[in-house]
Amino acid sequence: MTTPKGPRSHGLRNIAATAGPRVLMDESGAKSDPVWRAKVLTLYPEMFPGPLGISLTGKALEKRIWTLETLDIRGFAHDKHRSVDDTPAGGGPGMVLRPEIVARAVDASLKGVPDDRTEWPVICLSARGRPLTQARVAQLSAAQGVTLLCGRFEGIDQRVIEARGIEEIGVGDAVYTGGEIPAMALLDAVVRLLPGVLGKIESTEDESCSAGLLEHPQYTRPASWEGRAIPEVLLSGNHAKVDAWRRDRSEAITEERRPDLWRAFRKAE
Repeated sequence: MTTPKGPRSHGLRNIAATAGPRVLMDESGAKSDPVWRAKVLTLYPEMFPGPLGISLTGKALEKRIWTLETLDIRGFAHDKHRSVDDTPAGGGPGMVLRPEIVARAVDASLKGVPDDRTEWPVICLSARGRPLTQARVAQLSAAQGVTLLCGRFEGIDQRVIEARGIEEIGVGDAVYTGGEIPAMALLDAVVRLLPGVLGKIESTEDESCSAGLLEHPQYTRPASWEGRAIPEVLLSGNHAKVDAWRRDRSEAITEERRPDLWRAFRKAE
């Protein structure tokens, strides 16, 4: 039997193996609980933090506004080859992640976290999952943290998804080689909503999907570029007219590009 590799943690100044839940310490030795935690189950922990380690999300990681911990799924395999997959039942191409190995990884990620799934959801990134929405992102940012399961190959045995009550979420109508990049997209969307990450909360309120509409076009100096001028209303100084113009453009763009969002918006009015 092999021993699972220890998790890789990011956003922690002092990291030490412990038998119980980890207690975070600041440089003075005082206890310091992070605002929001993410645990990622993956076959490729070296992919993280990746782009999450730079710009606003990276700075927030350094400040411990959030923390990131990766667990290597292969570390929960008990055979000498550390096998994690097998052929699909019923035949077909590819391989499927085995339920007992995924279950061990999920269970390990849930040690020391709330039992309430509204406070600590367990999410599998899957092309067949419900679409990730800004509303779901806001809910996740209000939780204490999340466990993200990144699939590979042909997928994950359905039995472990059902047995562990795992929520399936998809990022766009596309198929990826694995769940890691969708997981990064989800984490980026959540982390930017955490208090202290963005300078002004207003900057998130008018964004695409935040109010059920896509965002209006944006402009900046120069006033004219390659014969294209900034719409006059935006230079008028009349805030009411500016707001009305932006709302009109948001509605028009949403109706044109996302009829699904437009129908939902009109229904909610």
